Amino acid sequence: MISPLERVSALGLDVGSKRIGVAGCDGTGLIATGLTTIERRSFQQDVEQLQKLIDERQVQILVIGLPYKMDGSLGFQAKQVQKFAQRLTRAIHLPVEFVDERLTSYQAEQLLLSEHRSPSRNKGLIDRKAAAIILQQWLDLRRQQLSSDRYSPESFNK
Repeated sequence: MISPLERVSALGLDVGSKRIGVAGCDGTGLIATGLTTIERRSFQQDVEQLQKLIDERQVQILVIGLPYKMDGSLGFQAKQVQKFAQRLTRAIHLPVEFVDERLTSYQAEQLLLSEHRSPSRNKGLIDRKAAAIILQQWLDLRRQQLSSDRYSPESFNK
């Protein structure tokens, strides 16, 4: 049985200059699934569409993919994502956590190819799947941390 403290409602975001892939998770925090792709027109419209999803899903946290360069440094796109995230947190008042999203779009494209779908014709679907991969990485790490905290020697001394 999962305690209420372990329940989570999170949105995963794959933020690009043209689109934002959005994924959500079930309340147990086990499985991330792609929800939608937001076509970017203005920051205000991005916020409005995200706020609607946040309200519908009672979201507690946003998990945003940060596109590190292959050498681990932050490039131009990663800095743009960080700026967007800062503006977004001020607008919607939710905490944000970043996840290394290197190769998530590639993984999403490979998933499409395995489904016999054309990546070039399904850019929005790639963004959604990449957002789901980002969120799933975060959920898996969170679950590992909760599990190790539960069984740490300190927890037995409480």
